[in-house]
Amino acid sequence: MNDTTKTNRFSHSLRQAVMVTLVLLFLCGFLFPVVLSGLSAVIFPSQANGSLVTADGEAVGAANVGQDFTEPYFMKCRPSAYNYNTYYEDADGNQFYNDGSEFAGLSSGSNNYAASNPALTERVEADIEEFLAANPGVAREEIPTDLMTASGSGLDPHVSPASAAIQIPALAEASGLSEETLEQIVADHTTGKLLGIFGEETVNVLGVNLDIALEMGLISETGR
Repeated sequence: MNDTTKTNRFSHSLRQAVMVTLVLLFLCGFLFPVVLSGLSAVIFPSQANGSLVTADGEAVGAANVGQDFTEPYFMKCRPSAYNYNTYYEDADGNQFYNDGSEFAGLSSGSNNYAASNPALTERVEADIEEFLAANPGVAREEIPTDLMTASGSGLDPHVSPASAAIQIPALAEASGLSEETLEQIVADHTTGKLLGIFGEETVNVLGVNLDIALEMGLISETGR
C-alpha cells in the first residue's frame, strides 16, 4: 500500500468521523431537546414552566418546592438545611437566610448527620422548642416526626396530614379563621397515595398558605 492510498483512507475515515459527530451532535444536542421541550410545553405547559404558582398575577413559588414561612398565621414546612433557599437582602444588597445567617447560594440536599452527631441533636432540640412556643397546646411527644426531620432534598413542599392537623389550633388563633375552615383548606391540598398504594398522604404547605392568605384577604386570587 503506497502513501497516497494510506492518505486517502485516512482522509475518508476522518471525514466519516467528523460527519457522524456532527450528525449526532445535531440529533442529540439540538433536535431531540427542541422536540422534547416543544412537546412538553404543549402537553404539560405548567410542569414545563416549573409548576409556578401565582398570587395576584405574580409568581410566588413552585408547587413542588417548599418555602420558609415565618408569619404565625402560615403553616410551617419541615426543616431544611438550606432554609428552602428563601432569603432577604439588606440595604447593601447582602443576602441572608430568614434566620439571619448568610445566604450560601441556591442549593439542595441535607446535612446528612449521623444519629450520634451532636449538631443533629442541637438542631432538633431547638426546632422542638420553637415549635412548642408557637403551638402552646401541643405536648412534646405529640409532635409528628416529619416536622423535626429534613427531607433528602431539603426542598420538600409537603408535610404529613398529622403535621398539618397539629398546627391548626395555633393557625386559627393567629389568622382569625375557624378551625373548620382551616381543616377544609388542608383537605383541599391533601394528596393520597399514588394509585392508592405507593407513597403516603401528603399536604402541600404552599397551597395551604395561599388559601389562608385568600381567606384572610391578603391576596385576591391564585393561579397555576
